[in-house]
Amino acid sequence: MKLSVKVKAFAVAGIIAVSSAQPAHAVDLAGSGASFAVPIIEACKAGFAKKTGHSYVYTSTGSGTGKNNSDNKIGDFWFSDSAHTGAKKRSTIFHAPIIAAPIAVLVNLPANKEIYLSPTTVAKIFSGDITRWNDPAIRADNNRSIPTVIYRKTSTGNVVLDKKGDPKVLRKATKRVRYTLPNQPIKVIFRSDTSGTSSNFTSWLNGVAPTVWTKPKNDAFTTAFPGNLNAPGNIGRIVGANGSQGVATLSARTKYSITYAEKQWGTSFGLRAAHIGNASGNYTLPDSAATSAFLGEAKQNEQGIVTYDYQTKVPGAYTLGIISYMLLETSYEDKEKGKAIVELAKYILSPECTLPAADTGFIVVEGTFLAKAKALIARANK
Repeated sequence: MKLSVKVKAFAVAGIIAVSSAQPAHAVDLAGSGASFAVPIIEACKAGFAKKTGHSYVYTSTGSGTGKNNSDNKIGDFWFSDSAHTGAKKRSTIFHAPIIAAPIAVLVNLPANKEIYLSPTTVAKIFSGDITRWNDPAIRADNNRSIPTVIYRKTSTGNVVLDKKGDPKVLRKATKRVRYTLPNQPIKVIFRSDTSGTSSNFTSWLNGVAPTVWTKPKNDAFTTAFPGNLNAPGNIGRIVGANGSQGVATLSARTKYSITYAEKQWGTSFGLRAAHIGNASGNYTLPDSAATSAFLGEAKQNEQGIVTYDYQTKVPGAYTLGIISYMLLETSYEDKEKGKAIVELAKYILSPECTLPAADTGFIVVEGTFLAKAKALIARANK
């Protein structure tokens, strides 16, 4: 699979004004669901209105509420970062994987220094096994020689693929890092709402460190947590916040904290993204090239549901990349609204939506995955 780097402006809901010279709104749509996808959805709003005359509002409720709203026909379209396989899922609902981006592990540390974390270290931090920043495991990750991989990219930032479909490596490097970490307790901040980001993050933890993160993924972090959140050492030290913006806001005002969210939330709130290790022993940031190298190993079934290879040996892969699904209807009661929703799905995939905005690391699939996404969208509104 080849994935395209998507350039996204982080536009806060409500600040984008549509010019009076644009066409009158033909259809007004209401969407809800994953907070992960908010930056790209909001960034595309003005262009979509200008091209089609349609408008939409999107409420960042979390993937769990997005699924529930699709079950109960609340609103017109929905996004979820995890597959909807619940018993209440209506048979007319299907997945279109149209947005992709990395989840960043975000830290609030006083020193303006890069931080490196192995997958096992991340799992131990979020499970409560590692509780202080100067723990020997974190010190070891950040006082050593770090191997890195630089990929060859296209002019738009795509990873160049060879004839076998593998990412082309421009060069490999090794750098020595040294970081004297503070002797301070780690404040862990998780998503308290039902969240596709939590589902993907806990799936990754279980996939990369199964002996540490022993429970399977879940939209609820508290359900996937492998220990006892109410243990004396965890109370007040591992806390929840609602939504991606919520965890980023709380982490930004909590020194020595760590959380997980789409990386643009970290950029907006002054949090540093950690370099994360992979199965090849390299450490990478959640940038577009490294994320697309990982997502290139993903598989997609006929229903559009994606599975990931967290143990991929692609050297520069950032293994915390995820897909966000648009939940579509095979048959809308209001055909005009259905037509507008299909137009919106196509628009989010198009260069008109993605190229004019500033880069925030969002990736939308092209090549084989794009063809499958378009084929799935074509099933809607019959």
